[in-house]
Amino acid sequence: MATNANVPEPQNEYSNERSPLLAGPRISQPINGIEENCEHEQGADDAAKTSNGVNVQRSASPVTVVLVLIVGVFIAQLDVSYVLTTHSIVASEFGQLSNSSWIILGYSLAMCAVQPLFGKLSDAFGRKECLIIAYTFFAIGSLVCGIANSLILVVLGRVIAGIGGAGANVLVSLILLDLVPLREVASLRSYVNIAATTGRSLGGPIGGFLADTIGWRWSFILQCPLLAVAAILAWFLVPHKDHTGKQEKSILARLARIDFIGAGLLATAITTLMMAVELLGQRLRWNHPILLGLVAASTVSGVLFLATEAYWAPEPVFPLHLLKKRDVVCSYLMLGMQVAAQLGLMFCVPVYFQVTQNASASLAGAHLFPAVGGNAIGSLITGMVIKRTGRYKILAVSATMVAGICYTLLILRWHGDTNWAESLYIIPGGFGSGMAESAIFIGLTASVDPSLHAIALSGLFQSTNIGVIGGLTASSAVLQAVLKRELDHTLTGYKHKQKIIEDAVSSIDYVLHSKGRLRDILVKAYVVGLEYTHGVSLICVAIAFVASLFIRQRNL
Repeated sequence: MATNANVPEPQNEYSNERSPLLAGPRISQPINGIEENCEHEQGADDAAKTSNGVNVQRSASPVTVVLVLIVGVFIAQLDVSYVLTTHSIVASEFGQLSNSSWIILGYSLAMCAVQPLFGKLSDAFGRKECLIIAYTFFAIGSLVCGIANSLILVVLGRVIAGIGGAGANVLVSLILLDLVPLREVASLRSYVNIAATTGRSLGGPIGGFLADTIGWRWSFILQCPLLAVAAILAWFLVPHKDHTGKQEKSILARLARIDFIGAGLLATAITTLMMAVELLGQRLRWNHPILLGLVAASTVSGVLFLATEAYWAPEPVFPLHLLKKRDVVCSYLMLGMQVAAQLGLMFCVPVYFQVTQNASASLAGAHLFPAVGGNAIGSLITGMVIKRTGRYKILAVSATMVAGICYTLLILRWHGDTNWAESLYIIPGGFGSGMAESAIFIGLTASVDPSLHAIALSGLFQSTNIGVIGGLTASSAVLQAVLKRELDHTLTGYKHKQKIIEDAVSSIDYVLHSKGRLRDILVKAYVVGLEYTHGVSLICVAIAFVASLFIRQRNL
């Protein structure tokens, strides 16, 4: 690695502070510490054009648009949090605790499948229109989960919701990039992240409370009217933006620009590989025909995707030349690993407190609050530092080191008798993730041409989706494997040992209602298994640390 990696390069042609969404005479107004550039020209409905070549219909001020986006961000993160808290309860109702990770993985796999499309679709049809479609999918998926009578239908609902979640993620970020200059984007995103963190903070306790009182189904059903409000606000207040410059009127002409074949091949390659990893970790041996078939399908699809993007696609869904950029690859790898580590943490924390302290679902979910609070603070501080100094690499490197402290403490100190002070050890994990997300977002957008922002950011969110799946799959697989191993060893001499192991792995309720020495054995086995999952998270942040060292600092 070059010794001057931390030294800012000459002014990057891609990272100048361009005119934001509104051009022309400006009136600067301080909003939450951010200098908002508001335009007041005659004919407020006339189209403005940024230096990026983006035509914008002036129908709302930037602060209004941000407030609208906050509604959708809040709902989406509320969903993520209470699903992390209640997935074990939902699966246990159907007697399939060992399959509970599919409730989360179904959502994440769907996001992986459609994530690359939303950037291109928003270029062809507009950010606002695609955002409303994303909210619609999210609402339909939530409704399906709420009325499902089997785990399969719950997972199907999460898949539909995941399609909406994929769009909401990338579109909110793209709209923010249109609002303000790049150097201020991290600061603006930090305020949006407060809404996201609030949603994640409240989602666990709310989801747990609903699960303990009127039932977990209402945590999904109640999203639908909230998403309807978010869609209506977006329709009236988010401005339409033309990113094509071609003013194509025909829907078919716009659709013809989308590389659906490449997107389908990429989706197949990723989802089949992730399914193979999940099945390998939980049920099937490595040489099982189903697993081998999934790996073969992933390999063939991946090769065909590369060939399509390199030789046939007129407008590739993901231009391969982006993968030749060191900053792009390192950004994807770092954030993916950081997310994998944090999701492993958030998957296991509620289980830990339910098993060791007999905590209710709502209380177990509340134990995630220190991590999501740390996430908000980390993102906010990072945004402020980047706005003042323009430096993001040192923050990215520091983020992995801070997160590593968290997982080290959990391995060393969480042994089943955790007090309130020790429960706060998860704060550095959330803090580091908030830092990494903000720093990498700016680093990536600064390293690519503005015309590639939509595609590059779709790839970034794709890497986080893979990180979610990888982190959850690895944590679930490690927990299941260690749990079975420990119980097989410590239950020697017990009658119906295999039945006990099967019940303990399938339902937390079995552990909670066990008594005496058997309960001690089950709790200890869970604690050992969860310690190993924290080891997986520590390995992930170590990889992220190495990747962060190779990211170059550019002038903003």
